[in-house]
Order: sequence, then C-alpha cells, then structure tokens
Amino acid sequence: MEVYEGKAKKMIPLDEGKLIMEFKDDATAFNGEKKARFKGKGWLNAQISAHLFKLLEENGIKTHFIGVAGDNRLIVERLQMYPVEVVVRNIVAGSLKKRIPAEEGTELEEPIVELYYKNDALGDPMINYYHAKVLGISEEEIREMEKIALKVNEILKEYFKEKGILLVDFKLEFGKNANGEIVLGDEISPDTCRFWDAETKKSLDKDVFRFDKGDLIDAYEELYKRLTS
Repeated sequence: MEVYEGKAKKMIPLDEGKLIMEFKDDATAFNGEKKARFKGKGWLNAQISAHLFKLLEENGIKTHFIGVAGDNRLIVERLQMYPVEVVVRNIVAGSLKKRIPAEEGTELEEPIVELYYKNDALGDPMINYYHAKVLGISEEEIREMEKIALKVNEILKEYFKEKGILLVDFKLEFGKNANGEIVLGDEISPDTCRFWDAETKKSLDKDVFRFDKGDLIDAYEELYKRLTS
C-alpha cells in the first residue's frame, strides 16, 4: 500500500477511489527550516477542516470531504491534484507586504488572488497563467479554480465575521475527480489560513508558531471552540 507523507499529513489509500487523510502533530515553517511537534494539533486541524468542508458543501462548494474516520483522520475522495496553490488575500499580511505599498492590517477593497507552484525544491514560487500552461494547466482550469476560491472566500468571510474572527488570507488546493470535475481538496485549517481576532487582531493560526506569539495549541483550541460553540 503506497502511503504519501507530507509535512503535516499522511494520505493512505482506501478502496473505491477514497483516501484517509491523517493529520500529524508536526508543525513546520519557513520551508521546513523551523520544526516542532504539538500534541493535539492533528486532531484540531482534522476537526476544523471537517467543520469547514461541511459548511462549504452546504453552500454549494464541491469538496473531496466524505466523512470523519477518527480523531485525526478524514475520509476524502481521491483526486488528481494540481501542482498549484491558490491564495486569497483580504487583509495585508505576510509576504504581501513586500509586493504592495500598504501596511500590515490594511483591509483590501477587493480580494487579491495569487497562484503558487507547489514545489518545495523551488520554494513554492509565485506563478501566472503562462507558467501554469507550462505545467500542463490551462487558463480555463485556473480561472475555474479562482472562481471557486473567491466563492469560498465569500462564504468563509461572512461565517468567521459572525464568530468575531477576521479571515486575513488562506491557501486552497484543487484536483480533478474521476468525472473530470475540479474539486476543492487538501485542508482548510489554521495551518493554511490566517485568522485574527476581530477586536484584538490576535493571531489564531500558524503565525503563532512562526513568530513565537504564544502557545499554538491554545490558539487552535480557541478557534475550534468559536467555530463549534
């Protein structure tokens, strides 16, 4: 049985075009230069991802999520994944500060969508439609991913607003299913999104680990409690 293992997850094959997505307690930052392990992180990311996938499915977004298979495991549809990360940004933070003349925390008038080539050896560089074509991805496919990503943004921004949380930015990955449909895959968790408390601007995501802002599990648990309360 072939098992794919990444920095934060394992993908374990099942029958009938399904996979088990197992979330690890490992945390990495800065392309793997910073590493640590936090007991309970895998459980929190699995449960938060399941909760948000259900929310998106209820609002018409097709995802690979099928069900929960244990504390830190989800059952998902097997997809042929695109080697592209689609990033949606609502507030200036992270690397965006190096690309536009705006201070961190500036709310954007409309979301910015960015594309990155998923390749650790190259440092996940930013790409455009021309690069994507070289990777075998058509402009039509990219535009469909961007359309879905912006719809996801609309749904999640409103949902998190009700929870007193700002959706700063987030990363999505997509794949094709057996029917040739473009489907949202991977995870949606504080590992792949930036969440700020709406009043204090306190981080409730992996930036807590990246920049030593406090206890990572405390931040993830607070996010989980707000989403499920």
